[in-house]
Amino acid sequence: MSYADVSTYFENKGTILGSFEHKETGAFFEYSVNDEQIIHEGFNEFVWVNDVIGWPKRYAKVLKTVAYVITDEDEFGNPVIEKWPIKNHRIYKNWKEN
Repeated sequence: MSYADVSTYFENKGTILGSFEHKETGAFFEYSVNDEQIIHEGFNEFVWVNDVIGWPKRYAKVLKTVAYVITDEDEFGNPVIEKWPIKNHRIYKNWKEN
């Protein structure tokens, strides 16, 4: 289970968007708005992976049945993108309504 950071919830920044499960592994993830200055084109969300050693979030593009997640970068500095099949996609609330 990978919950978003508490700062993304409604009473704080309110940027939490929803959650999903990885279709093949059943792993649960929450995702929020990418509110950083660095935005890879089309990757407007963060998927929270709770990597306590590295970085707890990944740039992502979450669609209805699939999520594209930047998991690394290659030797030339280009993003390595994984395509994750997802299920049980839940949208919490439009963060702009807060």
